Amino acid sequence: MFFERQVNLKTPADLQIMREAGRINAMVLARVKELLQPGVTTADLNAAAEEVLKSHGSVSPFKGYGRPPFPASITVSINDEMVHGIPQPKRKLKEGDIVSIDCGTIHAGFVADSAFTAGVGQISPEAKHLLEVTEGALYAGIDKMRKGKRTGDVSAAIQKYVESNGLHVTREYTGHGVGKGMHEAPQVPNVGIAGSGLLLKPGMTIALEPMVLIGTHETRVLPDQWTVVSADGSLTAHFEHTVAVTEGEPLILTVL
Repeated sequence: MFFERQVNLKTPADLQIMREAGRINAMVLARVKELLQPGVTTADLNAAAEEVLKSHGSVSPFKGYGRPPFPASITVSINDEMVHGIPQPKRKLKEGDIVSIDCGTIHAGFVADSAFTAGVGQISPEAKHLLEVTEGALYAGIDKMRKGKRTGDVSAAIQKYVESNGLHVTREYTGHGVGKGMHEAPQVPNVGIAGSGLLLKPGMTIALEPMVLIGTHETRVLPDQWTVVSADGSLTAHFEHTVAVTEGEPLILTVL
């Protein structure tokens, strides 16, 4: 009941603002995706993201967040790095890498949050399968973001999709409510039991983000205190959208 009291339902006017924040966020990710070429540094990607944000009078909630403060506006996570990778001026992308980019946008007091994973040049069949399954799991979860469903329905759909395709989904890291804050209630894990959890109501806005690993669900955090990697060094992927529950179909807010 405590979590339910903390859920902030959005008005139609709020959702219009969040939709614009989501559109800007999608523009940032589209620009960064254009730059995924061998030889580009991860700091170059962050600089490009910040240019797009600045051009719209927006900033990222990532920069300065947490302890130690996150130093960039996007996260760039490569290969076995699942999430929270820190952009670096000397780290260059290589042919065959898979790169996860996560970005948040603050616009008119509301936050949008989304992510994608893509390949650099030609990638392995194993990596292609990972990307397809992770993105498919995101849309399996979105399909359950409907009035009258529960958060456990969303979680179970993500878990079933991933595991039925022979891959592993993270246990420690979850989707989350988003609105005036980057992290609001409820948490929406990537594993769960259908029919359990919080009832979904119109006006709820949640960032769903399946994080999928090839070899194990287990992870560890690097000494930088941010970058999360697979425990066995296997490839990982991450897709995310901010989604609103409505009276009808789920509304994806973080698209162009």
